[in-house]
Amino acid sequence: MPHISYSELKDWKFCPFYHKLTRIEKIEGFTGNVYTAFGTAIHSVCEKKLLNEGGDHEQHFIDTFADCISDLDDSTDVDSGLVSDMVGQGRQIIPEIEEALKDYFNEFEVLAVEMPLMEPIEGEEERNFKGYIDAVVATPDGKVHIFDWKTCSWGWDSRKKSDKIVTYQLTLYKHFFCQKMNIDPKNVETHFALLKRTAKKNRIEFFRVTSGPKKTENALKLLSTALYNIKNQRYIKNRLSCTGGFGCKFYKTEHCP
Repeated sequence: MPHISYSELKDWKFCPFYHKLTRIEKIEGFTGNVYTAFGTAIHSVCEKKLLNEGGDHEQHFIDTFADCISDLDDSTDVDSGLVSDMVGQGRQIIPEIEEALKDYFNEFEVLAVEMPLMEPIEGEEERNFKGYIDAVVATPDGKVHIFDWKTCSWGWDSRKKSDKIVTYQLTLYKHFFCQKMNIDPKNVETHFALLKRTAKKNRIEFFRVTSGPKKTENALKLLSTALYNIKNQRYIKNRLSCTGGFGCKFYKTEHCP
């Protein structure tokens, strides 16, 4: 079944023309770097911790990180000094994972790790919503908690924590999770868990993200708008994304003069 994911929606919001180049014409956009390699490796350890899988978690992180680095595109710049620093940072984060989970949730039961979503979108016959929820846990108060691990440097400021496009990831995950599991949204809460590489203490920070009915309505409206424009091949360039923030790799190239 054709589908749309949160990452694709984010690409469309960044710039519909960028979405066209990367998702329709299949021209490679961002293909990863040492930071995404670190994120993949530390995520893998978090999964093992949640599933109570034994073994040497530190060595697993080091080996997975090395594999992810070797899988990067040949044109990707890899700073060996930065890689070495990241290995040390990962080693410092790993021992804090279990403690951070217990401090935040107290008692909890792991219901799922990397839970797949492939759910129909109301009013949309041609595409499903696809996603993978990092973790789903239940607490004794009857609540179900969805959370997503995010690697970062020192943390997120208040603006990033409340950014609607960032938080729509969890809002959409919650909506389609409840749809899949036939659960009342009132009983589901959403959270981000920051894995902070350069923090000197409290290297793991959980915080709740509100995902109520109005926010869910707005997130679904954005999803519907994106699908309408994609289906009708409306790929207007968002000039604000050409050089703002991290900029666009296609800016002033043959693909986007």
